Amino acid sequence: MSSLAVRKAQPAAGTTPGTAQGPPLRRRIALVPTLTLLLGAAYCLLPVAWVVIAATKSGSELFSTFTFLPGTGFADNVSDLSAYRDGVYWQWMANSALYAGLGALLSTVVSALSGYALAIYRFRGRETLFNVLLAGVLMPPVILAVPQYLLLAEADLTDSYLAVLLPQILSPYGVYLARIYASAAVPADVVEAGRMDGASEWRIFTRVALPMMVPGLVTVFLFQFVAVWNNFLLPYIMLSDDEKFPITLGLHTLLEQGANTPALYTLVITGAFLAVIPLVALFLVVQRFWSLDLLSGAVKS
Repeated sequence: MSSLAVRKAQPAAGTTPGTAQGPPLRRRIALVPTLTLLLGAAYCLLPVAWVVIAATKSGSELFSTFTFLPGTGFADNVSDLSAYRDGVYWQWMANSALYAGLGALLSTVVSALSGYALAIYRFRGRETLFNVLLAGVLMPPVILAVPQYLLLAEADLTDSYLAVLLPQILSPYGVYLARIYASAAVPADVVEAGRMDGASEWRIFTRVALPMMVPGLVTVFLFQFVAVWNNFLLPYIMLSDDEKFPITLGLHTLLEQGANTPALYTLVITGAFLAVIPLVALFLVVQRFWSLDLLSGAVKS
């Protein structure tokens, strides 16, 4: 019996003692998701890499050198872009920062209030209202752009900063995320305890619920910021004064002019590269909030 046990304990031939012997088929299957993610990453990052490298090329290098070979004209491109029409590019960047920053902040506030109310309070028509919001999530923005223009035209707000800001304040997707997160992160017992202590509903929301919802609201802010920063259709319909254009619409006008003036292509590419930097910086700043656990606020309370 003892010799049989020893023989069973011996590792198989050609293997290293002390290592786990998993089925080869299972290990091969585990490689499929990794390869899929790598292909997806390459698909997403290759255009970004092209923009980064192309922004370093001068006008003569852009069409005459290898695609992924860096150039020597980045500093000149930035200088020419800054000098174009007395620095109108930086005006477009400032407009985008205003639209995206203020719009995302106001949208996050509205989403926090709406999501908390839908998650905590029980009232007639709550589910119907939530289903209408879900329908808004599925609604393509192109369908709403023309009605929004007609409404703002009646109020004489077209071709103004408010014409771009106001439609961005209410985000059905942001309200949906805030409601889901508030349902999971704000326990009903904590809210009831606050009421028993005599706290007002507003005080419970600002002092108890809001700190628990911060990680989810950061996500709402980031999603809305990126959506507004990259939005093209709404400013295209609402604005006619190019000094109020966001960066997306401004680069579009440069690209259209590039058909007659090829030298502007380098400015468009350099401008597109510079326009990505704020989004990357914002992601790096706020990503630490996502490391928090979903219920960390409630546990620490």
